[in-house]
Amino acid sequence: MKTLLPILLGALAMVLLAVGQTMPDNATLEKLAKGQKEEGLSCTPCHSLRLVHSQRLSKATWTKELDKMVGWGCKIQDRDNLMEYLMTYFGDDKPAIPPVLSKDGMPRKGQ
Repeated sequence: MKTLLPILLGALAMVLLAVGQTMPDNATLEKLAKGQKEEGLSCTPCHSLRLVHSQRLSKATWTKELDKMVGWGCKIQDRDNLMEYLMTYFGDDKPAIPPVLSKDGMPRKGQ
């Protein structure tokens, strides 16, 4: 994995430059990694990540969702980094993910 990391970071930098964004600094990448880890710890005990990843919510709405989950018993240890991660990848300014299609090109049930 160590030999793949420079290649992946280089590819990410090229993509970001191509879309006019700058490469996140190490501190930001670390926050996002911690947020993703928190997502796995906090969200997956009750539902799949596809449910989370299919959302495109504003910060206010993500805040309400996290508050609701805590009210239902979810234990969030690192809320700030989780919120940073959710807003970076699943904010309301991000494109929606395409539906999962069956072999005949139709959306799968439950999608």
